Amino acid sequence: MEAVLAKYENQINVFSEFLEDLPDVDEPVWILGACYDLKTKKSELLSDVRSRLWFTYRKKFSPIGGTGPSSDAGWGCMLRCGQMILAQALVSRRLGRDWRWDAEKHQPKEYHRILHCFLDKKDSCYSIHQMAQMGVGEGKSVGEWYGPNTVAQVLKKLALFDDWNTLAVYVSMDNTVVIEDISKCLFLISHLLFSPDSTLNLQSQRPLAWRPLLLVIPLRMGLNSINPVYIQAFKECFKMPQSCGVLGGKPNLAYYFIGFIDDELIYLDPHTTQQAVDTDSGSAVDDQSYHCQRTPHRMKITSLDPSVALGFFCKSEEDFDSWCDLVQQELLKKRNLRMFELVEKHPSHWPPFVPPTKPEVQTTGAEFIESPDKLFESEEEFEILNV
Repeated sequence: MEAVLAKYENQINVFSEFLEDLPDVDEPVWILGACYDLKTKKSELLSDVRSRLWFTYRKKFSPIGGTGPSSDAGWGCMLRCGQMILAQALVSRRLGRDWRWDAEKHQPKEYHRILHCFLDKKDSCYSIHQMAQMGVGEGKSVGEWYGPNTVAQVLKKLALFDDWNTLAVYVSMDNTVVIEDISKCLFLISHLLFSPDSTLNLQSQRPLAWRPLLLVIPLRMGLNSINPVYIQAFKECFKMPQSCGVLGGKPNLAYYFIGFIDDELIYLDPHTTQQAVDTDSGSAVDDQSYHCQRTPHRMKITSLDPSVALGFFCKSEEDFDSWCDLVQQELLKKRNLRMFELVEKHPSHWPPFVPPTKPEVQTTGAEFIESPDKLFESEEEFEILNV
């Protein structure tokens, strides 16, 4: 009976908390690069939102590290948002942006394999267990709250262990995306996959074969609140076909932003505690609780915490070149104050670029957080944008 109630816990909570409908405005709605007219495409819009994989707090999973927490309620919201932005990249890679989830229809095997990557089990590639333990290497105790930059670094490391998706994750620094460094990062992934014993030459200007790329750009768009001069450029990011969403939220409340309407952001909220799904390896997952079947949450853009991480997915080299063109046209040439820079060469005054390599992970349980006072210490290191 408890499992049955847990299955519908989300639907009961969300409909009681959120009864208002989408606003009746003439402005289009943008969701991860797709545009919808509310007057004629509302059902298609809701289907798109419902199809995004939705990861929330879970309870009663196996203890992290064997002796750690068995629930991430209260501390894992940014980790869950990191799972969502990565899952969107994998869905785009394997199923395409136009794929839609239907509770009444059979889903392709690739979908279930993606979902297995995020189950709350220690052997799932992107599970809460793997993310929390990898975060120890970023200076975060298991059970400590994360910011968007730290989650991006964790995803970058975990992706190196994912031999099925061979996804390259590039995290920019100092508000600057360096094309030369991305090329080196992709070349390293290709090298590890196809020629692990040969000599690695990081001076190669292009990878042997393009690997699907998740590009994450951590930013701080103001001091205590988002600077209004960046709002239009921020909205433009959701219009790009490569948009994979944004990690952000309010202080100590992480959300996964997937689009906007007028002056409001649309997001998926991980702050619902559901029962962990128990399933055998390789079997189909009861996936009802992994899709938010409701009208999406909204919040004013001006209420956004200025610390965010933009996400973009480029499946091919042509896709990346198209993204670069869009950034130049829509974000750089039209704005006096830029959210970030896009440069061809590695800046000479920076330390040499070091492509990510598989880290050695050894978590014994000694790294678990001891004091609840540390749960919401989330001082992130960001470059402050010129304002």
